[in-house]
Order: sequence, then C-alpha cells, then structure tokens
Amino acid sequence: MISRLAQLIGDTDSVWNASLVRGFVPIAVELITVVALLYVVGRRWRTRWLAIAAGFGLATGAGVHWFYGTLGLASEPAPGQMWIWVSLTGFAVAVAVTGWGSAGWWRRNASVFATSFCLLSMGLTINGWLGYFPTVYSAWGQLTNAPLPDQSNWRTVNDMRSKGIAPQHGIVVMVDSGGDASGFRHRAEWVYLPPAWFTTKPPIRLPAVLMLGGEFNTPPDWIRAGEAVSTLDEFAAAHGGNAPVAVFADATGGFAVDTECVNGPRGNAADHLTADILPKINAISGSQKPLQWGVVGFSSGGTCAVDLAVMHPDTFSAFVDIGGDVAPNAGTRAQTIDRLFGGDASAWSSFDPSTVIRRHGDYSNLSGLFAVPGPVGHAAAESLCNLGESHGIDCQLLLLPGRHDWPSAASAFTVTLPWLANRLHTPGVTATAVP
Repeated sequence: MISRLAQLIGDTDSVWNASLVRGFVPIAVELITVVALLYVVGRRWRTRWLAIAAGFGLATGAGVHWFYGTLGLASEPAPGQMWIWVSLTGFAVAVAVTGWGSAGWWRRNASVFATSFCLLSMGLTINGWLGYFPTVYSAWGQLTNAPLPDQSNWRTVNDMRSKGIAPQHGIVVMVDSGGDASGFRHRAEWVYLPPAWFTTKPPIRLPAVLMLGGEFNTPPDWIRAGEAVSTLDEFAAAHGGNAPVAVFADATGGFAVDTECVNGPRGNAADHLTADILPKINAISGSQKPLQWGVVGFSSGGTCAVDLAVMHPDTFSAFVDIGGDVAPNAGTRAQTIDRLFGGDASAWSSFDPSTVIRRHGDYSNLSGLFAVPGPVGHAAAESLCNLGESHGIDCQLLLLPGRHDWPSAASAFTVTLPWLANRLHTPGVTATAVP
C-alpha cells in the first residue's frame, strides 16, 4: 500500500488519473478512517458514553435513510455501504462531543480527523455509486472551477469566425441566455461550437442539442463527468468538422434544487429552456431559419428530455432519454404534485409525458431513443416507448451495460450520438443504425 502511494505521488499523471470510483484511493481512505476511529475510541469501548455514541450513530443512519426515502430519487438504490458510513459519521461526531472534555489535545485532533475522514469516506462511497467525479483530475477541476475542455471566449470565437479559421477541435464558450421570458434564476450556461461552425459566414446551418444533467448537478456536468465535449470532438473529426451544436443548460438553478424541468414553485424551468435558451442559440447560429433541435438527458434530465420533446414536437424532432423516469418525480405522486406544482394536480398532468402523449394524439415527426444503462429503469422506458409508438413516435429501446451513473451516461451518449446527429440532419452524417 505504501509503495503504491509513493509511486502515485512520484507520477503526476497517475495522481491526476487515479480513479475516485474504485481502486486504491477509496480503499486507502477507508482504511485510514477505520484506524483513526479505533485510535479515538481507545479504552472507551466499555463506557456508557460509547454506548450512547453508538446509539446516536444508528439513529443518524436510520434518520438519513428515512429522509432519503422521501426524496423520490429516480436511480438505483443507494449502496448499503453508504448507510454504514452515515452511521459511522454520526458515531464519530458523538464520540468527539462526549469525550471532548476529558481528552487530551492529541485525541481531540484525532477525533476531528476521524470525523472528517468518515465524511470523506461517505462522499467517496456516494461518488462510487454515481460516478460524479471519475478521477482526481475531474474532481479538482469541478471544485476549483478550472477551465473546461476546449473553453474559450466570444472575442476569440468571433475573431476566428470572421477569418474563416476552423479550429482543430470544437470551442466551448459561456452563453448568457437571460431570463426575460421565464424569470428563472440560472447559473452560467455553455455552448459547444463544432469546427464546421467557423468555416462560413454566416455559419453553416447545424442542428442543436439541448444537454440536461441529473437532479444534483451543475450545467457543465455533461462536460466534466459526461465527457460530452471529447465525444463531440471525436465525432466532428470523423465527419469533416460537422457535429451538432450542444447547449449545456441549467434546468434547476441550484445544485440541490430539483425542478424536473417543470414550471412551478421552484421556478419556471420549462419556460427557461424553451423560451430563453432556444431563441438565444437560434440567434447565435446566424441562420435565417430556426435550428432543428434535439434534446439529451441523463437521469431526471432524461425524464426532462421526453417531456420537452412530446410537449414541443414542433421544436424538437429527436430525443435521447438516458436512464430517465416515467414522469417528473419528487417522491410519491402526492408529494410530487405538492413539491413541484404547489398541490395543483392539473399542472402535474400537463407535464406528465404519458398524459401529454395521449392528449396530443398522433405525432408526425418525432423520434426517440431510450437508452437504459443497467437493469434499473427498463420498465419506465418500455412503458413510454410503447405508448409513444402507438401515437406515431418513432421509438427505440436500447439496453446498455453499466449502472445509473455518469460513466455509463457518457458511454450512452457516445453510442447514441451518431443516431441523433443523423436524425437531426447534421451535414455529412449518413444514416446510422442503433446498435
């Protein structure tokens, strides 16, 4: 173990590329945490304070487990290891508090250290479940707000476009979509411009794709955790610089805010996506006609993708739902109606994809792909796909290996991008069968 750590420290690339999902780093942190806890407890194993601390730890785990069950998260069940670390964190806090007065300064520091590492172990367990930070490099970039892959600014972009200079790869630039139409308070959003966008003035008319992340998210998640920019760059390199313009939008307004892309007490997220972002990107494109739009989403973003497409078939002609739910989900149906729609059941039905499809009737120019990584989510995808097919939606179900996590979402986007680019009539892209 020690020799491995020394090897990692001596090799910068190995440190940055070290996995935070599995392997050496999570195991090492957990072992250090266990050793620290044992040291802090020391001779207190048989004291009544230790029994109280153990009870507090169990109560913490049970309370968090209950609260988690009320959230209605549409993903794989949380791993059992997570609840162990939640309980151990509560235990470590209780041990530190009850033993603080009689402990020396060294044991007090060790108590703080053990509690901190319990939290870190819990975070790494959650990260191993969701794959939010695949590597040390991705975590460092997110936590320090480091530049995104291919990131530039509008001054450079406009200069390159005016000279007709096509870059070797696409460019990622911040876009201000505003909130005049929706009143939605959002974070910074980003757009990917493929090399072909720079070759003519006005730019070549390329389709655009709205990219939506999961419930706990930042707008660049598809770029950092989902590796969407590298996927788009590779696709463009294989198709003469042509790829869809990709918009990494903010559908929640905050990391822990769950809007499910609907209009409600948590903000008019749906209006922001359709009435703020789309016109802004259409204007940036320089085309005299509205762009042909697709939408891709992962987890709750996948639910959003279906919802937006079936509600606005005149705008969106294709969608990819990666691990989405059957409908906007914030708990039970009653909880969802209360939390997302302020108790208005009719508002809920207006954003329920199944109800929207039935009310709309037959669709004439809408295609959908339901990509399901792993076993969870198959029933929801099959139900929506069957209903869509019965109402004219050209729909397919794609079962993929993996889990409901970001690495699997990244793989799903790589697999489905050729199909999506073809359905959106991207120049130079021929018909591609779904694998």
